[in-house]
Amino acid sequence: MFPIQRPRRLRSNSQLRRMVREIVLTTNDLIYPLFAVPGEGIAQEVKSMPGVYQLSVDKIVEEAKEVYDLGIPAIILFGIPADKDIDATGAWHDHGIVQVAATAVKEAVPDLIVIADTCLCEYTSHGHCGYLEVGDLTGRVLNDPTLELLKKTAVSQVKAGVDIIAPSGMMDGFVRAIRSGLDEAGYIDTPILSYAAKYASAYYGPFRDAAESTPQFGDRRTYQMDPANSREAIKEVALDVAEGADMLMVKPALAYMDIIWQVKQATNLPVAAYNVSGEYAMIKAAALNGWIDEQRVVMETMTSFKRAGTDLILTYHAKDIARWLHEESMSTAKWLGDRAASEVQTTPVAPCIRTPGFEPLNPEQLASAPVAEETNA
Repeated sequence: MFPIQRPRRLRSNSQLRRMVREIVLTTNDLIYPLFAVPGEGIAQEVKSMPGVYQLSVDKIVEEAKEVYDLGIPAIILFGIPADKDIDATGAWHDHGIVQVAATAVKEAVPDLIVIADTCLCEYTSHGHCGYLEVGDLTGRVLNDPTLELLKKTAVSQVKAGVDIIAPSGMMDGFVRAIRSGLDEAGYIDTPILSYAAKYASAYYGPFRDAAESTPQFGDRRTYQMDPANSREAIKEVALDVAEGADMLMVKPALAYMDIIWQVKQATNLPVAAYNVSGEYAMIKAAALNGWIDEQRVVMETMTSFKRAGTDLILTYHAKDIARWLHEESMSTAKWLGDRAASEVQTTPVAPCIRTPGFEPLNPEQLASAPVAEETNA
């Protein structure tokens, strides 16, 4: 109790605050989303997401190299195919855009982890995440037939070099189906990062510009979760864990940190959060207008995600964060170097104390001194 307890004592300077900091953000926490398109030499900025681009495979490879050099361990690939159809052929074809991009990235940067978004909405002509009844205009996806498409897609993606499968369509039983398909194809060691609690959110708006995946009719509320529900998220998580998920994701992140916390408490699996396009766009718009300090707001937001319990963060800010962390590290290193140099200059040198009767050998005596033989003792 005051005045004995004064919490401000531990906030009195930057070094002390750094010593007692509970949450530390590092580049190891980051996953960078990339959008692959057909063609060559293409870098088309997404108007609603400043700094985010649709990239041809050659540009994806360049970006992957930069990401790796920044210390970010993973990317997640989304694909925009040249053609779309009701069977989502571009999702599972061996020469699909994600498959081609994944192969190219793994050849160029083999140690970079490549995650594939395993969904169908970018590849179907109607923009929904699976098969629909003929004539359906509501967007009610046929669950079980769609599972077969997801199995084919996952196997094709791993065959192309993908390291982690991330199914996002929120189909019932999709983790079990994909796990079964991967195991049958011999990919028993490929992890699944399940979009376990994915909400039908308005925050996805800009993403649909980037991925060109807006539904042509209806919406996705018959398969994505109601934003009002939290207990349902724990149910979805429990089902995915039982079906073989290796990691779990909550999407979106900013308005769902309570869900991140509950998921973290409910399981011992790694938890990821997707800092989605709408969250990114709001910060970018405010920063471009000079209303906020972009760096401070982004870093505070990421720290909040970790404080809520997330282990991994998918974010379009990843490259900026990596640069800011590097600058902070360099600043700290400079401070330590300056301090060490100062101590060397100001520390008095202890006098040499010579033992009576002892005279040091000169160089000629040292050269002719006998060398003791090695023993095996």
